[in-house]
Amino acid sequence: MEHKPISRYPVPELGDLPDDIRTRILGIQEKLEFVPNVFLAFARRPDEFRAFVAYHDALMEGDRGLSKAEREMVVVATSAMNQCQYCVVAHGAILRIRARNPLLADQIAINYRKADITPRQKAMLDFAMKVSRQSEAIEEADYAVLKAHGWSDEDAWDIGAISAFFAMSNRMASLITLRPNDEFYLMGRVKR
Repeated sequence: MEHKPISRYPVPELGDLPDDIRTRILGIQEKLEFVPNVFLAFARRPDEFRAFVAYHDALMEGDRGLSKAEREMVVVATSAMNQCQYCVVAHGAILRIRARNPLLADQIAINYRKADITPRQKAMLDFAMKVSRQSEAIEEADYAVLKAHGWSDEDAWDIGAISAFFAMSNRMASLITLRPNDEFYLMGRVKR
């Protein structure tokens, strides 16, 4: 396969990064056996990298309300709507693994309303999409729909925060022409 640049911006060498960032990236590399391009691309601005990763982890690694797979569903659905190739591919891989379902990420990316998910999860994604498309129009009726499906106000916060964070992430990935790692395409589809 032809080598393509990770980003339209220069990517720093690992040895040139601050110790905390280099350690974080090497830990991810040890776990995944590759370094997701987002970490290399964002590492060019260390303060922004630290803030991005800290907020990402606070939202995506939490243990309240939404399952980790449901968090990834929000990312994949809203990233598809935002046409963010990097996030759909990368988080689609994570969703396949967390949901233990090789089909679900593609279904959600194409049309979550037709995906093999529960009515509760569809309500979650409807709310996430409204946050992404027209947050100014969110009203009490939207929260009532979530509550009718068993979601709490805290869950609504998490759904909205994930949607909002990835709206920013999607735009940054598009801005810098962030290329998904080839490894993501097979994750959760074939055994390592």
